[in-house]
Amino acid sequence: MRPTFRTLGSAAFTSVTALSVACATGVASSEPDTGSGAGSAAVSTASDAVGEGPEMTSYLAAFAYGLTHPDAAPPGSNDWNCTPSAEHPRPVVLVHGTWLNTYDSFSFLSPQIARAGFCVFAFNFGRETPLAGGGIGPVLPGRYGVGPMGDSAQQLGRFVDRVLAATGAPAVDVIAHSQGGPVTSQYLKFEGGQGKVRKVVSFGATNHGTSLLGIATLGRIITNLGLDILGFYQPLIGQANTEQVVGSPFYAKLNADGDTVPGVEYTAVGTRHDEISNPYEWTFLTPGPDASVENITLQQDCPEDVSDHLTIMYSPRAASIALHALDPAAHHGLVCTFNPWMIGGSGHI
Repeated sequence: MRPTFRTLGSAAFTSVTALSVACATGVASSEPDTGSGAGSAAVSTASDAVGEGPEMTSYLAAFAYGLTHPDAAPPGSNDWNCTPSAEHPRPVVLVHGTWLNTYDSFSFLSPQIARAGFCVFAFNFGRETPLAGGGIGPVLPGRYGVGPMGDSAQQLGRFVDRVLAATGAPAVDVIAHSQGGPVTSQYLKFEGGQGKVRKVVSFGATNHGTSLLGIATLGRIITNLGLDILGFYQPLIGQANTEQVVGSPFYAKLNADGDTVPGVEYTAVGTRHDEISNPYEWTFLTPGPDASVENITLQQDCPEDVSDHLTIMYSPRAASIALHALDPAAHHGLVCTFNPWMIGGSGHI
């Protein structure tokens, strides 16, 4: 299914919704990694995730830790002395979503990938203050991924180059959540990423935007009729979110020539209970020339997994899908277990 429009910002909108209801070579970057997305009024920055945080099984627990340790690295990540093995020759780069950081997105998945024998790397991108255009999300610590997605894609490119230089690997694999999906696609298509990425595994990615249960679609319709309601709300929701609104110029350019780039294997995972990236089918991709795509509905053969947009990253089933996509020979079967909406971690904090 292809949307007529494209929509609003993924994990970011979880935070928008929550606030509305109640009102991440071995040298850590010491200077801002600036981007220069075309047409962006402000320049966002990126930074290394440092100081490995604890492994978590619940999104809520990880979110709480991320508030007090906003630049923590997910466990198992950012060993800049890691040498890829013959069995796993490509490092894995983790790309978080909007109003998130790499720790609270990947504190469950990262250590599992590392234990499977991969070199894992993570960073925080799209850092921007509220006054610079990041919206109200950055009022809370660790709410990144708010800057223009063109900037964020360039920041991803510089981080991938550092990983390749440090490891000597010919290419990386990417695991992306939420906004991380279109940021990765922007990197592959327009920021020099083609040939540097072999596999992309995405979860709840806003690959074609989101209707946000119709709210963002309505905003786009009103804006297209001449009342710029999206521009009015941009100081609140931030630039990355308005770019993810249905019908945005960002998506018109991103997907104009198809969803994929040659030479990449894509796995796109969506959950039927995604309250942010919806309809959830919009996360799926259509393969173009010399690209393969596997679109997976999380609940297929496992209805007891009721993960939402955020807890999909704390789903044992989702983790098994990621491991299978990275190394199908070593990871055959998929886990199926209860994983509750909002809490995650099979219901255990």
